[in-house]
Amino acid sequence: MNAADHLTAGEELPMARAVVDALPNPLIVLDEDERIRLANVAAEDYFQASSNVLLRHRLPDLVPFSSPVFAAVLQARAMSGVVNEYSVAVGTPRLGGERLVDIQAAVMTEHPRFVIVMLLERSMALKIDRQLTSRGAARSVSGMATMLAHEIKNPLAGIRGAAQLLEPALGSEDRALARLICDETDRIRDLVDQMEVFSDERPLEKKPVNIHAVLERVKQLTLASAGQAVTVREDYDPSLPPVLGNKDQLVQVFLNLAKNAAEAIEQGGEAGEIHITTAFRPGIRLTVPGSSERITLPFEVCVHDTGPGVPEELRPNIFDPFVTTKPGGKGLGLALVAKIVRDHGGIIECVGRERGTTFRVLLPMMRGASATRDFEGDINP
Repeated sequence: MNAADHLTAGEELPMARAVVDALPNPLIVLDEDERIRLANVAAEDYFQASSNVLLRHRLPDLVPFSSPVFAAVLQARAMSGVVNEYSVAVGTPRLGGERLVDIQAAVMTEHPRFVIVMLLERSMALKIDRQLTSRGAARSVSGMATMLAHEIKNPLAGIRGAAQLLEPALGSEDRALARLICDETDRIRDLVDQMEVFSDERPLEKKPVNIHAVLERVKQLTLASAGQAVTVREDYDPSLPPVLGNKDQLVQVFLNLAKNAAEAIEQGGEAGEIHITTAFRPGIRLTVPGSSERITLPFEVCVHDTGPGVPEELRPNIFDPFVTTKPGGKGLGLALVAKIVRDHGGIIECVGRERGTTFRVLLPMMRGASATRDFEGDINP
C-alpha cells in the first residue's frame, strides 16, 4: 500500500506521521473534494480542533470560501506545482478575526489528487525583518562612529587643551567658563567613545557559557543598584546546555535590560518586579550573518518587568540608535544590546504586555560533546 492509499484509507505511516507532526507550521492535506485527509499537530493548534475532528471536515468548513487559500489550491492544481502567497489575512469561523500568514500549496507529484497546504504565520518573519532592520541601523551607526572618531576626537583634544592653558590666566568667572568647556568636551568625547563600540566588527572570543551564571550575576548587580521597590524573580530551565558566547558581553546585554526594567519600575512610582526566565523553544531557524549555515535558535531568555511599558509606536524602532523613552537618554543602550545579540547569531524583540514590557532574546545553543568542555560558570539553579 503506497502513501496515497494510506491517506485514502485514513491510515498513516508511523514515520511519515512523526515527520509531519514535527513540522512547526500548520499543514493539511486535501483531496479532490477539498476534504481534509491529514492534519499535523501544528494544524490542530492553529484551528483549535483535534485531528479526528479536522478529518471530518472539508476546507470550506474551516476557512471562508472567499479566502485566498482556495485560490492558491486551485492554482496549484492547475499548474501541477507549487504556489506561494505572502502576507495573506486568513480568517476562520472557529477562530474569528484574521491572522496574517504565508500560504504554500503544493500538488503531490505522484498523486496529483492530493494538495499539501502549509500556513506559515508571519509573526516570526516580521520579527526577523525587524532584526535585519536593526542590523542595518547598527551598520549605519558603525560607519558614522568611525567617521566621528576620526573627525571629532582630535579637534576636541585641541579645544580642551587650549581651555586648560587659558584657565590659569583667567579670573574666577572666566575660569568657570573654561572649566565648562573642558567638561563639555569630555562629555562629547565619552559619547563618541560609546558610539565607537558599534564600529568594532572583530569576531567574538566565544566559549561555552552557563547562561544561568550570567543571569545570577546580573541579578546581584541589579539588586545592588536598584531601589527597595524593585524585586527580582527568576524561573530557569535547569536542563539547558551552555550557549556559545562571550560571557562579559552577555552580562552587558542582560544587565542593560535588567537596569532598564528597574528604571521603568521606579519611573512608574510603584513597587514592581523583574522576572527573568529561560526556556527551550524549538522550531526557529535562521541564517547566521557571514555564513550560509542555518542554525536553530531554541535558547530563550526573557526579561519581564511591571513598569509602565514601552509605547506601542516606539516598539518597532526601540533598537534603533537614538530612540529612547528615558528623559535625557542617549538611545544607544538598546542599539548596543541588539548589536551584541546579533554578533552572537541571535534575535531580540520587545513585546508589550498588559502591564509592563518583555524583552525576549533567542540564542543558538551548543550541542554535542564540545558543550561539556571548558564550561564557564558553575551555577545550577
